[in-house]
Amino acid sequence: MTATLAPIQKLLERSGLEFDVLPCDPQLADTAVFCEHYGVALENSANAILVRSRTGDLKFVLCVLLATDRLNTNHRVRKKMGARKVSFASADETREMTGMEIGGVTPLALPEGLPIWIDDAVMRCDYIVLGGGNRNCKIRANPLLLLQQPGAEVVEGLARPG
Repeated sequence: MTATLAPIQKLLERSGLEFDVLPCDPQLADTAVFCEHYGVALENSANAILVRSRTGDLKFVLCVLLATDRLNTNHRVRKKMGARKVSFASADETREMTGMEIGGVTPLALPEGLPIWIDDAVMRCDYIVLGGGNRNCKIRANPLLLLQQPGAEVVEGLARPG
């Protein structure tokens, strides 16, 4: 049986929204490879990317955007974080901050205090496919699920078409 992490499963069950946990070969967990192999539209796939400040106080934010888009890091994210420079967090920082490996990061059941910024285009989808919290599965769900997460905020222009 394919399963996500227990806290994520519990969150999904309590959401009141329909969802599916989709099996995934861990070697095919990266979004583009997953979508091609399993026939999932990139337009409905969402990436969760941890961004960190590089100057001033160390801050992290998890950004959620469609796989077809690019994060507007140097303008929208940087300004909203109030940092002069920002960058993608390393794999080690991502693991430390989220408890998840790249390719499985999800904006669900994150540690308290980690902001979640969601690009407005994500919210226009009928459904999205997210990381499952591990590299063994993905989650198909209504994007409204994201708004149920503590610290979640829709940010217009967070990403731009890729």
